[in-house]
Amino acid sequence: MKKIALAVVAAALPMGVMAQSAFNAYTLSQSDLRGTARFMSMAGAFGALGGDLSTLNHNPAGIGVYRSSEIGITLDIDMEKSDVDGQTDSKTHAYVPNFGYVGAINLNSDVMPYFQWGISYGRVASFDRVYHGSFDALGTSMSNYVANRAYGTAPDVLGQSTSYNPYSESYADWLSILSYNSYIINPVGGLSQYNGLFDEDRTTGDAQFAVRQRGYVDEYSINFGGNIMNTVYWGLGFGITDIDLKEETFYDEQLADARIARSEGSGAQTQYGNAYYNLQNYRRVSGSGFNVKIGAIVKPINEFRFGIAVHTPTYYSLNDQYNASIGYSYSSNIPDGTAYTNYADYDWKLRTPWKMIVSAAGVIGGRFILSADYEFAAYDNMRISDYDGNEYKDATQEIKDYFKPTHTMRLGAEYRVTPQFSVRAGFAATTSAVEQSVKDGDIEVYTTGCNPAYTYDETTRYFTLGLGYRYKGFYADLAYVNKYRKSSYSPFSAYDDLSYSDPSNSWVYNPAKEFTTTNNNIVLSVGYKF
Repeated sequence: MKKIALAVVAAALPMGVMAQSAFNAYTLSQSDLRGTARFMSMAGAFGALGGDLSTLNHNPAGIGVYRSSEIGITLDIDMEKSDVDGQTDSKTHAYVPNFGYVGAINLNSDVMPYFQWGISYGRVASFDRVYHGSFDALGTSMSNYVANRAYGTAPDVLGQSTSYNPYSESYADWLSILSYNSYIINPVGGLSQYNGLFDEDRTTGDAQFAVRQRGYVDEYSINFGGNIMNTVYWGLGFGITDIDLKEETFYDEQLADARIARSEGSGAQTQYGNAYYNLQNYRRVSGSGFNVKIGAIVKPINEFRFGIAVHTPTYYSLNDQYNASIGYSYSSNIPDGTAYTNYADYDWKLRTPWKMIVSAAGVIGGRFILSADYEFAAYDNMRISDYDGNEYKDATQEIKDYFKPTHTMRLGAEYRVTPQFSVRAGFAATTSAVEQSVKDGDIEVYTTGCNPAYTYDETTRYFTLGLGYRYKGFYADLAYVNKYRKSSYSPFSAYDDLSYSDPSNSWVYNPAKEFTTTNNNIVLSVGYKF
């Protein structure tokens, strides 16, 4: 079991609200299967094929396959459902995930017959997801986790008054400040250590949570390409990304026989009673970034081709805004109330993973296409820095501790039934980016701000089907995409409880809840080649 001592965490707290966590980087760095209906109906296995507007965001060498110009647009209807132990949330929305233009110029050269250029808009990822659930028979409390997190910070630093605001006048951790001023953590004997509400020998209780996310990552691409003797196709793409994530999270606990703050004048050091509190967080992250993609497709014979593409990280400049509150009610002389944080607004930078895609495709009899992609994404290579580009070293180490590269396989097939009509199918699956030690609760996961919760995907897979119709220069494609994700939600991390008398048996495992999200997409693309 790997433990990160609270002293190390405390040393990171002077970064305060201006820092970012590894899980923030993970959330903002994810991508999805998005593009034209033909691309999606073959599960995105297009790295060695090209000739589709989606290739501008996938393997830019695909633009080199074009011998005529094209313009197209795509409409997507997304039906989403999340399920946490039978508690479901559903949402349906429509949007345009792709449109673009490719121009092909005939150079009348045997060495380089065509030069192509193109511009496109593509939705790289959707953050839209809503889920809620509960924990029965808690074994610990978020308040106990925060009590350990606050260790080493004096009570007079955390306490808020009419003449002192610790959010703006100290470097203390905001979650510790908020928890202290809502009485869910309380000092022990006036020292710089704290008790949470949960007494492992007598307290019982349950918890509820809800998460509402919406937003997107959009990319605007400018690509250039060509081919060499109709054998080697090349492409170079420049992407400008636009990101916007809005997130509301709710977590509450109801505890019986809780270790709550003593009543005024009682003289007791410890008082037990009923306790209820709810933590609410609002966060919005927005900004823009840029990346570069380079790729090649080689066609040694007409029946076979293979491709390779490399995506640089996206370099983001981001703005973060958030605030939080805790409402509380105790069976003591403490009046019911709500504590609020300041409103945070600051800028920072993110470098997402770099990616490599290796592809192969075969064309059989001029009517059947079988294609495969393998994608490597280096999530352990993400980096976070402040607005001036100064890297957060602690966050870099957390990224290495929590994450590993992902591996994605995509398989797609197309059969041309007639010269005008085609049928398609595909499958894709992605491995988890999260280390097993995080999943098992054997390592403390540190988050910044006032939301100690984190969510990650364990399994992601796609099943796809599609139809295509061509008549002269006009085309229409229809796709059905089923996306399944099994994820895990934790309201706070596992932690090393400093209040335990036996240091060899002080590790407290965090509550975690697995849930599933299913997206069913109906995608229609229309376009014209000329």
